[in-house]
Amino acid sequence: MANIFPGSFVKNKTAILIALAAFLLTLSLVFASHHAHESAAAATTTPAIQRPARIAGPGRVEPYSEDIKIGSELSGRLKSVLVEEGDAIHRGQVLAELENADYRAQVESAKASVVAKEAALRKVINGARRQERDEAWSSVSEAKAVMENAQSELHRRQALFAAGVVSREELDRYAREADVAKARYEAAVQQHSLVDDHAREEDRSLAEADFQLAKAQLEEAQARYEKTFIRSPIEGSVLRKHHRSGESVSNSSTVPDPVLTIGDRKTLRVRVDVDETDVSKVRVGQKAYVTADAFGQQKFWGHVVRVGQQLGPKNVRTDEPTERVDTKILETLVELDPGAELPDGLRVDAFIVPDGGEVAQVQPRRF
Repeated sequence: MANIFPGSFVKNKTAILIALAAFLLTLSLVFASHHAHESAAAATTTPAIQRPARIAGPGRVEPYSEDIKIGSELSGRLKSVLVEEGDAIHRGQVLAELENADYRAQVESAKASVVAKEAALRKVINGARRQERDEAWSSVSEAKAVMENAQSELHRRQALFAAGVVSREELDRYAREADVAKARYEAAVQQHSLVDDHAREEDRSLAEADFQLAKAQLEEAQARYEKTFIRSPIEGSVLRKHHRSGESVSNSSTVPDPVLTIGDRKTLRVRVDVDETDVSKVRVGQKAYVTADAFGQQKFWGHVVRVGQQLGPKNVRTDEPTERVDTKILETLVELDPGAELPDGLRVDAFIVPDGGEVAQVQPRRF
């Protein structure tokens, strides 16, 4: 019995040590599992706090009216360009003028033609003057007196011929003279009637048509002359001056030749290229902001005012070597809040916030 007891004690001690090691191992596994669960939960909630849900894309600044390139409807040489870059301009203001002496002469010629055609129309409507009517009536009276005298001489010759005093030849001569006098009298009567009568409908219509044609030619000449003045269609400012006084400009549908680029910069907009993978997240009214390298971390806030309806190629290139140029984009327009001072054409990085806020709501932790 004395030899058996020490062996049992050793075995019990070994069992206790094994059990204690197993307990410690189990406890460490429980703590490790709990720590891993906490880490996973933290990894799940942290991005919602620190990383905003944003849609990023390159953009380009433009004025509210977009860039308006003003050219000439006529080809010619610039007589003067009256504005400089940065000048404020008003609707209808003359910005430049072409050499137009020949066009001005055409206007003056057309005006003279209108005056002449109008006078001819008045003459047709009013008829002959009183002096012309009096002259025509005097011609009638004179012809009548000649006719009556010729007829009286004819009657005398007829009586003398019947008495055998004059020959047939002389009688015929006086008869012819009487006929001529009568014809002249009738012609004078017709001439007086023509002078004294109102104008014929066809004469008046012809005179009116000539007058209207002259007026149309004047309007055409004035329109050509007006096209030599290049005017502003909007209230805004001059963004770029492409030509100067003395240079030639052309009116070509294939090769645009603008004289000036203008725009309304009271409100600025940014035209953003949204990648096709994000188009379902963009809506009108969402908040957005832009940043530019030249302005550091400064953010210029605004909101989405227009979302395109058709995908297309990229409009803004970042000049990065790794940039993909084969992707499709949806053109989106962001209007910046008042007070943003950015140069026209500046490339920026645009960020659209789908939920209307830059940071998402924090989710509560669950253990």
